[in-house]
Amino acid sequence: MKVPILDLKPACAELRAELDAAYHRVMDSGWVLLGKELEAFESEYARSVGVGHCVGVANGLEAMQLVLMALGIGPGDEVIVPSHGYIATWLAVTHAGARPIPCEPDERTYNLDPARLAALITPRTKAILPIHLYGQTADMNAINAVAKQSGLFVLEDAAQSHGARCQGRASGALGGAAGISFYPSKNLGALADGGAVTTDDAALAEKIRHLRNYGSKVRYHNEYLGLNSRLSELQAAFLRAKLPHLAAWNARRTRIAARYLAEFRGIGDLTLPFVPAWAEPVWHLFVVRTSRRDALQTHLASRGIGTQVHYPIPPHLSNAYRAAGWKRSDFPLAEKFAGEVLSLPIGPHLASEQVEHVCLAVKDFFAGVG
Repeated sequence: MKVPILDLKPACAELRAELDAAYHRVMDSGWVLLGKELEAFESEYARSVGVGHCVGVANGLEAMQLVLMALGIGPGDEVIVPSHGYIATWLAVTHAGARPIPCEPDERTYNLDPARLAALITPRTKAILPIHLYGQTADMNAINAVAKQSGLFVLEDAAQSHGARCQGRASGALGGAAGISFYPSKNLGALADGGAVTTDDAALAEKIRHLRNYGSKVRYHNEYLGLNSRLSELQAAFLRAKLPHLAAWNARRTRIAARYLAEFRGIGDLTLPFVPAWAEPVWHLFVVRTSRRDALQTHLASRGIGTQVHYPIPPHLSNAYRAAGWKRSDFPLAEKFAGEVLSLPIGPHLASEQVEHVCLAVKDFFAGVG
């Protein structure tokens, strides 16, 4: 039996009629950028998150970069970022001209540890940028409390957490603004790159609308040094077709996660995801840890089961940040996780037989069955 780590075809098959209608609606309109589909999606997505404004942009990285640019955060400034996570979060800070300051994670949740923040804040610190990793929000009440005390802006990296909640409030509405990714593999994925900014700050949203379009509100009148970062009409239409199904798809992911948690509890040295009482994750990824990660991955591959390591190289050890001078052992938790984490299949279209196959294969590995 084959169990891919990611398969986009079933979602497209389920929504074929809606996606076809969205395509024809855009083609028939003759309008492909900054039109009515985008306006409608921005309104619908903002309402689903519970914020006043959504601004569609080209991708999640630029969503975060545009927020920092709009806030005037740049050269000489520092932004605290998680040491464990995808490098896009760091790149958004770097491309805005500021310096990313890594903060180690909570060892149970893998998200940025609020208890470590105070020691990292300097007069140059302007913002905190937590990631809601793997589909579970960071401890935003604690992070916001530290930020408020120090007068810092909180920007969520909500790329992996469409529909997740913290203390009953939705991801994307937990800070001053959020950067969203609609990369095809996300819980709410477009059929190409896509992103958005969500916020309750009307002035911030308006400035980002200008910055995404070359810094211009009126054509050829450029008020800011902006970017070309626009979510297309076609992708907005596809996202409008998918958005009404997000809650049901997240519920399917949650049922699979519950099955994994029940089946894998107490086997070997396998560390399972931890969910605090205040968190409602949407299980973008189901990530386990084991000191035998590579052997487990090889075993599962031999059973036809796809897995992935998120993420094998911590940003501070990447070639991209070599000039910053960080070295091995500077962020030991990030390095430990990079060597132990493994993502198991958890797409909303996995069949029950595929989930059963994964469960048996994992248990066989720790039981020593070849």
